[in-house]
Amino acid sequence: MTVPAIYRCDIGHIRTSPVRNAFRHRTYLWLVDLDDLPSRGPFAMFSSADHCGDPSLGLRENVEAFLSENGIARPARILMLCHARVFGHVFNPLTVYWCRDAEGSLLCTVAEVHNTYGGRHRYLLRTGPGGEAETAKDFYVSPFLPVAGLYRLSLPEPGARLDLSVSLEPPGAPAFTAEVRGERRSAAWPGVLAAFLRHPFAPLAGSARIRIEGVRLFLRGVPLVPRLSPPPRRTP
Repeated sequence: MTVPAIYRCDIGHIRTSPVRNAFRHRTYLWLVDLDDLPSRGPFAMFSSADHCGDPSLGLRENVEAFLSENGIARPARILMLCHARVFGHVFNPLTVYWCRDAEGSLLCTVAEVHNTYGGRHRYLLRTGPGGEAETAKDFYVSPFLPVAGLYRLSLPEPGARLDLSVSLEPPGAPAFTAEVRGERRSAAWPGVLAAFLRHPFAPLAGSARIRIEGVRLFLRGVPLVPRLSPPPRRTP
């Protein structure tokens, strides 16, 4: 697979309890190789300071340290799907890393979750042939959902198309689901400028939409779930 690449995508969120709420927005994401990170000036920058780990180390080094702590050997290749920093701003609710060995076999997938309070957390996933995995929720994300329940994820490595989904099944409640669907585009300068003009300041727009939907849920009477402790700023 040739990287870097841009995926113009549609992100949808569906909540059915205690009130039904659904919204979608358009954006674009980058797929990059951590051994060959692109730079597109203010239109796309990638920095370890924007992700879990030690900001003084590189993105690959931080992922390797996390894998090593979990008994996984150094991958030959790591692909990362995320928003790039655009004109000084970035917010990634979900970053996905696909880690492969020298023979091209998938060692593991890492899902990195950020919340709007500055917290960051990584989940190590042993995905099946179709990218499917399950893991317990142990990180505070939404002020309307408890830190409990089961994530069911489908995170196949993207090709011509991007097709990801994350479903949270809270105890005794219907699932909350997020989906990301997209098509691959060139990450050469014409493609970068086209994506930016189509969705200017995409990371800022995405984080603003999350906050707007939070206000709407609060005004509709959805109860808040308090944070019991400050969220972690970094994980190895």
